[in-house]
Amino acid sequence: MEHIEHLKNIGIVSAKEVFWNLSEPQLISQTLRNDEGIIARSGALACDTGEFTGRSPKDKYIVNDEKTADSVWWGEFNHPFLPEDFAKLYERVTDHLSHKDIYIKDVYACAKSQYRLNIRVITENPWQSLFANNLFLNPSEKELGTFDHEWLILAAPEFNADPKMDKTRQHNFTIINFTKKVILIGGSAYTGEMKKAIFTVLNYILPHEKNVLSMHCSANIGTEGDTAVFFGLSGTGKTTLSADQSRKLIGDDEHGWDDDHVFNFEGGCYAKCYGLSREKEPQIFSAIRYGTLLENVRFLEGTDVVDYENVSVTENTRAAYPIEFIENAVHPSIGRIPNNIFFLTCDAFGVLPPISKLTVGQAMYHFISGYTAKVAGTEAGITEPQTTFSACFGRPFLPLHPMKYAELLGKKLKDNKVNVWLINTGWSGGAYGTGERIKLAYTRSMITAVLENKLENADFIRDAVFGLHMPLQCDGVPSEILNPKNTWTDQRKYDEKALVLATRFAENFKDFESSASQEIINGGPIVQNKLNKEQ
Repeated sequence: MEHIEHLKNIGIVSAKEVFWNLSEPQLISQTLRNDEGIIARSGALACDTGEFTGRSPKDKYIVNDEKTADSVWWGEFNHPFLPEDFAKLYERVTDHLSHKDIYIKDVYACAKSQYRLNIRVITENPWQSLFANNLFLNPSEKELGTFDHEWLILAAPEFNADPKMDKTRQHNFTIINFTKKVILIGGSAYTGEMKKAIFTVLNYILPHEKNVLSMHCSANIGTEGDTAVFFGLSGTGKTTLSADQSRKLIGDDEHGWDDDHVFNFEGGCYAKCYGLSREKEPQIFSAIRYGTLLENVRFLEGTDVVDYENVSVTENTRAAYPIEFIENAVHPSIGRIPNNIFFLTCDAFGVLPPISKLTVGQAMYHFISGYTAKVAGTEAGITEPQTTFSACFGRPFLPLHPMKYAELLGKKLKDNKVNVWLINTGWSGGAYGTGERIKLAYTRSMITAVLENKLENADFIRDAVFGLHMPLQCDGVPSEILNPKNTWTDQRKYDEKALVLATRFAENFKDFESSASQEIINGGPIVQNKLNKEQ
């Protein structure tokens, strides 16, 4: 009776059948009964997310009201939505859910108890509820008895908005209301929308209200209790390099950093599956078992064995599993203040050092920049890299201005004397098309050298273009590749490419220059800073 009254209070007056906090086996059985998924040979549940196989950033909104009007960084990824339009759409979504079977899952975010965010997730599909079970943290049976949610997620993939009536761009939407503490998701069954909506919520609450740095990163702990944090955009090796069997995993994607600890926001992992193999990613491969949710994968013909090379539906095939499925995960998912932070970039220009140590100003500059480069394509003759910048390595999920996060980072680096390293996992000896990809074994050796304090007393030289401090020697790495210019046969071409990249950095930074301190500005490329002064 209490549950029925609660649903009526949030506007769901007469759902067909309500499934409250089902276990993993129950959710899997219900999915199979609904003919919405199949069991793979590994035991994982495979489902399709339908029309949308990834997030839709252009259809993400934040309600613009007294709370958010002057605090949210409105623009490309934070689109305003009027409170009165939200109220009308909320009523239409709850009316839709009132005629459906619904699945309710009570979960929470933030492994550190003082920041715990209780969340009630109401979905149309049992496998979406399984996703919530796997990706968020789960209360104990005792806690469920008195569970009181702070935030509510209503996920209605079968509800399509009417853009004219509902004031959305198209039929799908994700709308965050910070005042009502409600997230509306409609027209898309892609479960990542739930995960990233909560990340966006925490990216607002923690820095803005708690003075805690929220981070889009992975983190692990060494045998001596030392914490390492890894930032990096897609393709830079964040998951690969943080998955170290000699270290314990705190988490692979979203974390907070307060005065004492780094802590995971989540209770699970949402790993990309394309190209997955036991040899390349043994921990992830072994985690795909009964209880794991696979999204949009296909099978080897005539079998129930997943073909991880098959991207006929999407390259964004995913596996959602609880973090305890990773053998060396630490519980609870909390570590000490980091000793070392790694910014990972795949530089297809081939001009950044494979490893360099950053000053605090440089760390803040590169954090705001969030740089990597992608190759233009695989067509013959097209070898020019494409620069990609994503502020704080997670621009689509930042409700506040990037400078807020950068200033918090800078303060923490100074207060705790944390080392920050820029790691280039991209090209050396030339740009993409002429140079060679830096060997993964070398990159691992560099990170190991840092974590084992072998570079603590190393000699460094300063790069003339970017001002980066490069070690002269590193165990397990040929000394000749540590200075990228020395690996180019034609060093004049290196200078040309380096200036091109330095200019791209400067162009990107123009959006942030007016709010940046001189320390951050000085952290940019030396060549570009000189040009600016001359002008």
